[in-house]
Amino acid sequence: MDLLNIKSLKVHIQGSEILSGVDLTVKAGEIHVVMGPNGTGKSTLANIICGHPDYELTSGTIAYEGENICELSPDQRALKGIFMSFQSPVEIPGVNNSYFLRAALNEKLKSQGQPPIDAADFLDLIKLRISQLGSTNDLVYRQLNVGFSGGEKKMNEILQMSVLEPKLSILDEIDSGLDIDALKLVAAGLQKLHTNKNAVIIITHYARILQYLDVDYVHIMLDGKIVKSGDKSLAYEIEENGYSNMTV
Repeated sequence: MDLLNIKSLKVHIQGSEILSGVDLTVKAGEIHVVMGPNGTGKSTLANIICGHPDYELTSGTIAYEGENICELSPDQRALKGIFMSFQSPVEIPGVNNSYFLRAALNEKLKSQGQPPIDAADFLDLIKLRISQLGSTNDLVYRQLNVGFSGGEKKMNEILQMSVLEPKLSILDEIDSGLDIDALKLVAAGLQKLHTNKNAVIIITHYARILQYLDVDYVHIMLDGKIVKSGDKSLAYEIEENGYSNMTV
């Protein structure tokens, strides 16, 4: 069974059509990359999969593990194992990062009929996850994203993935604004979290993160449609020649 199956997806926002018939199939164990110019619908695709209320699905279907999720709220989709990282994670003063992560995990456990994790066990878990990702303990004791560098914010998104263990992760420009060391750290963390039981969709403008990931498919999006799909070499072709030779 496909983990995600999108068919003939059309999406409007404020009366304008942004997606014009997107088809995409993602299986467990795969990493997909979506590339395209600004304004072509990449982030819209991510948001509609996650149920953002500002986006209107006018036709088509989104099936997740065989279930049509179009009528589900964002939190219902999240509890089913769909995770999204953001281009610019917001700062939330006064909210401890560790508290936030534990609360999110306990909501997931509750939805699965499991008991909540207590503070001591969670501390052990978070230390293990941080060690596995090669990050620093400092992140979890600070206010959520407050004063974080660009790399720290993106690494914190990967830490959230590690704690919540989603089945489908959608990473919207996880590589934007990162220097080479931060990029390598984020990519290494992502690769460690990837298994044959989960899948990842990466939205990006650049091929550089692909140097550090085992990518299965690259999709080129233009004017609200996926116009070409291929392997990693397609991303390098775009980086060299741009999108001028691609047609809708």
